[in-house]
Amino acid sequence: MRRRGSIGTLFYGGDARFELSDRLLAHLQAVIGMKLRRNESFFLSWVIPPEEGNGRNAIWVDSGMPIRFRYEGSRPPRINREWAETLALSANTNFGLVVSEETIEPGDAAHGHELQ
Repeated sequence: MRRRGSIGTLFYGGDARFELSDRLLAHLQAVIGMKLRRNESFFLSWVIPPEEGNGRNAIWVDSGMPIRFRYEGSRPPRINREWAETLALSANTNFGLVVSEETIEPGDAAHGHELQ
């Protein structure tokens, strides 16, 4: 997964922390928030980039585990609705929410809309 811009941190459970781009974190926050409001548990997985040792991470996300998003930047990134919807659809599969690259430029997508 190629990182762009500010790097934030996803805190999960007691002491797990994962560095991800602010842009990706904002999209994950939207999708995870939607799923947890519906009381839906799921896996979240992503590839570890070669510069960090390769491999992949997978965590089980449910309402019983504390989760926190810490952004490096002070302004929230604009949400690319198509990317968020792609992430949300993947969360409904047996593999869970698999982080994919953003394929549509943010200027080409609708912004500022909450997922349903």
